[in-house]
Amino acid sequence: MKITINGNSQLIQANNLEDLLLELKYQGKLATALNENFIPLNERKKATLKDGDRVEIVAPMEGG
Repeated sequence: MKITINGNSQLIQANNLEDLLLELKYQGKLATALNENFIPLNERKKATLKDGDRVEIVAPMEGG
């Protein structure tokens, strides 16, 4: 299916947000949003992806 990830259109195989992060090899602490709605870590498996969805993945930075 085709979704937009961090502003870039991509073809993916994953069916939910948790599997998408694995597919894209994201690791560590991440903040995720699906169609502009924050998705907490414990809800990522339930966050089903559909063609045309918009996903934002952000890695928090420490320091100043």
